Amino acid sequence: MAARPITARLDRARPYALGAFRIVVGLLFTCHGTRALFGVPGAEDTVAAGTWPTWYAAVIELVAGILVLVGLGTRAAAFIASGAMAYAYFTVHQPQGLFPIQNSGEGAAIYSWVFLLLVFTGPGAPALDNLFSRRDAKGAADPEEPAQVAA
Repeated sequence: MAARPITARLDRARPYALGAFRIVVGLLFTCHGTRALFGVPGAEDTVAAGTWPTWYAAVIELVAGILVLVGLGTRAAAFIASGAMAYAYFTVHQPQGLFPIQNSGEGAAIYSWVFLLLVFTGPGAPALDNLFSRRDAKGAADPEEPAQVAA
């Protein structure tokens, strides 16, 4: 019986926990992009502009990471990031061994699945997507009601 009130409280906190999860994942992914492109934080060298696939992957990491971090276009950004990480896993890591633990592909595999999860769950409560969707809902005209034209 004591489990129900705890479960109910946890269920109410789910959107905020999901938002915190999204923010942390977005920040970590952004750090991968900034390190590859700008050498910050802690890289000795950066990726040369336009090199395939590393420079493009770094740009995806930076842009998608920022979008996921702030919760703007979360599902689309997460979909692109998931695909990029799946590509990285299967082209870079998987040829070195079957399992992620054998081929050092744990990061790419986990990021791919985490971003795919965000595609289906959405951004959670604290996100710019929610702010803009609320604003659109308030300002949107009723489609059944004819628009008023000034005379």
